[in-house]
Amino acid sequence: MRLDVVTIFPDYLAPLDLSLIGKARREGLVDLHVHDLRDFTHDRHRTVDDTPFGGGAGMVMKPQPWAEALDHVLAQPLASGNVVDMASTRRTQEGLGYAVPRLIVPGPGGVPFSQALAHELAAEAWLAFACGRYEGLDERVYEHAAERMPVTVVSLGDYVLNGGEVAVLAMVEAIVRLVPGVVGNAESLVEESHEDGLLEYPVYTKPAVWDDRGTERPVPPILLSGNHCAIAQWRHQQRLERTAARRPDLLHPSATGGALAALDGRVATAADAPELLTLQRACWVDQGRANDTWDIPPLVETLDDVRAGLTAYTTWVWRSGGRLVASGRGRRAPDDPTTWEVARLMVAPDLQGTGLGRAIMEFVETRAPADVTTFWLNTGHRSERLIRMYKKAGYRLSAAPARHQGTVELTKKRRRTS
Repeated sequence: MRLDVVTIFPDYLAPLDLSLIGKARREGLVDLHVHDLRDFTHDRHRTVDDTPFGGGAGMVMKPQPWAEALDHVLAQPLASGNVVDMASTRRTQEGLGYAVPRLIVPGPGGVPFSQALAHELAAEAWLAFACGRYEGLDERVYEHAAERMPVTVVSLGDYVLNGGEVAVLAMVEAIVRLVPGVVGNAESLVEESHEDGLLEYPVYTKPAVWDDRGTERPVPPILLSGNHCAIAQWRHQQRLERTAARRPDLLHPSATGGALAALDGRVATAADAPELLTLQRACWVDQGRANDTWDIPPLVETLDDVRAGLTAYTTWVWRSGGRLVASGRGRRAPDDPTTWEVARLMVAPDLQGTGLGRAIMEFVETRAPADVTTFWLNTGHRSERLIRMYKKAGYRLSAAPARHQGTVELTKKRRRTS
């Protein structure tokens, strides 16, 4: 990955020589270049700003230095042939025909920076960052840049900084650590906060009992039990409780609008398991009739099986007047982390045919991490109504043998909107 940063304070980016990012640079995983905007001025004072037209407080960054600086970045030779090939292929598909970076401009009026966006940017071959100062960049800079490369304005949060450098430091750290090889233990990237919409569980290390000035603080006994299934369930429950306490907004997917907007939606917890068991039995009776078998997991599972499913998948539930009426779940495929499994799409029988099933399917798809490239689901081979619905949504029957007897598998490629 190549990174170019344009700023009037090059020394501000010095921390990128430290820790894992610095190590990644030294090992050639990241090629970082910092450019001084003042090098592209033509007066003895190296002026980069001027007063705003129309009046107002503060100063505005002039378009000429920025245009020359960005053109200079575009003209840079790329050291790695792989980078040229990756960027060239992608940009050719977008109609540009040559290798250019994606320009990120930090600003409070941009799209929110998130873990999903970090994954998206980590898949890029070449990124450029424009660090604004004062009251921001002359709007014509964006127009100039957009004619040459994709431009995205990104907000670090709902507050104002003195300049874009702090935001770039944060974004580069979040992005580069996702580049393969930068973080030694790749598994640590999977169980982090925000990777599947939830915050991370609490972690502990030795000693098992810490004497905090006369107060004994033991590690939760479950972590010392050796029962890895029980530990996984405990950690998942802790993630739900921590997210509910600190970021309840993450537990309310019904705010996404559409057919789900009128329902009360959130991530399922163990307390929902009994109702989920009832809902899945009600929903799969018709499928049992259609496929001439009652040996279908949703019909034969026990309550413990349902609880285990809440650990294996992230499950969302929706209620109406307190009644659980719909659910869906998703996860990375265990054998292919670029595939997102869409499963157990359930709507109460009295609400079927209202569009809720399609809305739940689309919702579960949106929860897939940014690096997922394929959606997968399966259904009974005689479930013609469901197969038609999935095909309308863009899924196609897979030629691969089905994992479960009497079922068919369908997949579709993820469409990128950026």
